[in-house]
Amino acid sequence: MPVSPPDGVSQDKPLLAVLRGERRDPTPLWLMRQAGRYLPEYRQLREEKGSFLELVYDSDAAAEVTLQPLERFDFDAAILFSDILIVPFSIGQNLTFVTGEGPRLTPVLGSADLDSLTAFPARLDPIYETVRKVKARLSPATTLIGFAGAPWTVATYMVAGEGSRDQAETRRLAYGDPKKLDSIISRIEKVTVDYLSGQIEAGAEVVQLFDSWSGSLSPKQFERFVIAPTARIVTKLKKKHPQVPVIGFPRGAGGKIRAYTEETGVNAVGLDETADPVWANRELPAGLPVQGNLDPLALLAGGLEMKSSVRRIIDAFAGRPHVFNLGHGILQDTPVSHVEQLVGLVKGRR
Repeated sequence: MPVSPPDGVSQDKPLLAVLRGERRDPTPLWLMRQAGRYLPEYRQLREEKGSFLELVYDSDAAAEVTLQPLERFDFDAAILFSDILIVPFSIGQNLTFVTGEGPRLTPVLGSADLDSLTAFPARLDPIYETVRKVKARLSPATTLIGFAGAPWTVATYMVAGEGSRDQAETRRLAYGDPKKLDSIISRIEKVTVDYLSGQIEAGAEVVQLFDSWSGSLSPKQFERFVIAPTARIVTKLKKKHPQVPVIGFPRGAGGKIRAYTEETGVNAVGLDETADPVWANRELPAGLPVQGNLDPLALLAGGLEMKSSVRRIIDAFAGRPHVFNLGHGILQDTPVSHVEQLVGLVKGRR
């Protein structure tokens, strides 16, 4: 669903042009988790700050991290450095990051009541400040992307209190007490609309919804807990910000991806590495911008295997608007030289 640029907005941003339905060559490029642990400058700053959450909530430092990959690589976009769990933190759960284990949320909503939480909407304010600081320093040709977790994925953390391989606790709730899960998702929806709108007002030009765990649901539950809340968020955002493209990333959606694109109203869809690009190009609506989908492990491997994978993806989407990206986030042990090689391949220099 292409969008028109607002009056006075520069037309020389390749990523925005593609998300509005144009085909650009070379293909615009950015990478999920492009600001992160594979960069030595990030590791140094993280060590200075101590905890991940302190880094996120220091707007100067978070802006610096957001911009670090742009100092090295010819990316067409910066993506806000933050975390999808800022939303449950603002809803009222306590958020900590355990070294070597990941995030923890308390109280867990598998047993606690949602109404027992006290909301702290001011916990979103430092993120907006980060967006403003990045926007002030960004090149005029580079697009700024904001993001949030999609309701289903965020709910899996809120219900279980941590990440899991199969989201079993939240899936059990979906079967055993779907109305309770509906209420959790509804609360996430409301905050997410406000959160993304705040990012846009601070300077984000595109927003992405990450539904990293959408692949764990049955088709019926996918409709209820992924498609429906995403559609409501997109509808509300478009009423407030009709010129701002929304990218949906339903990781693991597989054969449900076409229904997702047709029913949610997203302007572009991100594909994970398991989606065959030839199949996706054939199945998705004509003209819909697509983002993806190099396997992060292919980037880690580099060399000829990565080169052939890049070429296959670019060739498969040669007839539609395409943003080159990974099928998920860049891995922390990825050599910087491999990212340099990837940029050269996509931009046509190698």
